Amino acid sequence: MKAAGFGFKHDVTLAALREALADAGGPEDLAAVATVSDKAETAALKLLARELNVPIKPVSADVLAGIATPTQSELIKAKFGTGSIAEAAALAVAGRGARLVSTRAVSQDRTATAAIAEGDGE
Repeated sequence: MKAAGFGFKHDVTLAALREALADAGGPEDLAAVATVSDKAETAALKLLARELNVPIKPVSADVLAGIATPTQSELIKAKFGTGSIAEAAALAVAGRGARLVSTRAVSQDRTATAAIAEGDGE
């Protein structure tokens, strides 16, 4: 299973999410998009998921906190206990044996990050 994880600011646009995803490797063969639970209902993410015809998989902050990521943002680490929301969400949703296909990519306006992981989906 291939999943794209996203981290983003409250004012993120669909264009910023698309750009981050493209920079992370693109939407080909994605089975889901993922983010921290409290942002799963964000309008721009819902539009992207609909456009890609994939579900949004919310991941609780508690689950994200236990996931080690190669990218380390001190702000995100202090708030969520992981270095990258995008990387951790992608890994959590991709399932057992998940590995990052792409580390965090950042949109030019810095409002969105995306990472892609593959795993067994369970």
